[in-house]
Amino acid sequence: MKRLAVYCGSASPEDPRYLKLARQVGISLASRGIGVVYGGGRLGLMGAVASGALEAGGEVIGVIPDALANSEVANQDCTELYTVSGMHERKQMFTDLSDGFITIPGGVGTMDELWEAISWAQLGYHSNPVGLLNAFGFFDELIAFNRKMADVGFVRPAHQNILIAADKMSDLLEKMAAYQPHTPIFRMKAEDL
Repeated sequence: MKRLAVYCGSASPEDPRYLKLARQVGISLASRGIGVVYGGGRLGLMGAVASGALEAGGEVIGVIPDALANSEVANQDCTELYTVSGMHERKQMFTDLSDGFITIPGGVGTMDELWEAISWAQLGYHSNPVGLLNAFGFFDELIAFNRKMADVGFVRPAHQNILIAADKMSDLLEKMAAYQPHTPIFRMKAEDL
């Protein structure tokens, strides 16, 4: 994995653990020679991931919609900063530029990015690992919900291991490196669906 897209919040929660975590994620990736592709902002967890990676000598590629770039939240310190027309183009660039995805705590936008990465993997738009860093138990309920969707039958057996979760970054990266691509829906026969 040469580059990973990091999905996270642009907010700064009161609890300082979240910003510290984001910064550590950036440092951790850079120290392993893994470039960061992220939302291009300088605020919140996004900014902390980028600054951690940059300070550790890593590559940081930002992809930001022009509406946000024009509101002065763009991180001009990125190795590269792409301004795109909207969210669809942004998420496509995340996929095109990355060898996988890591989601750390965030809000609605972060969840949108995570579920789209999973959905695109199921369909076959990419075959990259989709990781979830469950720091502080933040995603416990989401992991349980994902399991419930599988148990009920809304996630096919072939796709139940797309979401890779771990509590520690080192464990998550190890699991992501070992990920074996699944059979996407586009290559399944009707009787498998």
